[in-house]
Amino acid sequence: MAQKKQRGSPQRDFILEALREDVRLDGRGADQFRPLNITFGDEYGHVKLQLGKTSLIVRISAEVTKPREDRPFDGLFQINLELSAMGSPAWENGRSSDLEAYVTHVLDSVVRRSNALDTESLCILKGVSCWSIRADVHVLDYDGNLTDAACIAIMTGLQHFRRPDAVVRDGQVVVYGVEERVPVALNITHKPLSITFNSYNDGTIIILDATRKEEQASEGEIVIGINNGGDVCFMSKFSGSPVDAMEMVTKSTVALEKVKDINAQMEKVMQTDLAQRAKKGMADLSRAENDR
Repeated sequence: MAQKKQRGSPQRDFILEALREDVRLDGRGADQFRPLNITFGDEYGHVKLQLGKTSLIVRISAEVTKPREDRPFDGLFQINLELSAMGSPAWENGRSSDLEAYVTHVLDSVVRRSNALDTESLCILKGVSCWSIRADVHVLDYDGNLTDAACIAIMTGLQHFRRPDAVVRDGQVVVYGVEERVPVALNITHKPLSITFNSYNDGTIIILDATRKEEQASEGEIVIGINNGGDVCFMSKFSGSPVDAMEMVTKSTVALEKVKDINAQMEKVMQTDLAQRAKKGMADLSRAENDR
């Protein structure tokens, strides 16, 4: 979200004047993302993402719980984001902020409410037990565009995660350890991502993936949640001057191109990691058999 800025501040004037000349401080084009790097921790669903100098960690976890009474066939899914002083000196530990509420709202709309994760597949026993999936976002360093970075990491984590296998036996739920049974992938119905643009100069200049300084100088934000098929699941414009309708159509096309590119990059690094894990698993199994 565009943070409160000082009108007429030297930094804002400098950034705005450069944008009028079609120049960004880091040399990128208006519709260009910063370098994106995705890596994985030891556990399934543990993702570290870096977008320019913005970096964060997402951990996906699962536990067996009771479904909501009004949704007996559905499991649970929640996204938890907390901004701490680790990510930015401007943030206070344990104190929620407008940015935290805003980013959580967008992530919830793009990922959870669009049913990217099929919650019905999380049901174990109707009205009695289900899986509760949780995505925890930890911001390590904040340099703008937290929304898109977190969304990419959450969607990567959900696809990478494997939950324990579980069966119902004599009315009781039996959960198997990963050593006993192969863990199970989550059922992902589609792969939406948020793409965030910032507007300047009374809505006549619009750029993609703003840095923190660019955010501080901007008038407002446009967020488009869209998947590979071009289905828009979220669109919102926060503050700033009106933007021409045709400009919104153009930016939706840009957003679709970016989502396809990012999803392809996510898929590539994920498949490489899962293949390495499978290879390591076969090697560990072979060693165990030789030991016996």
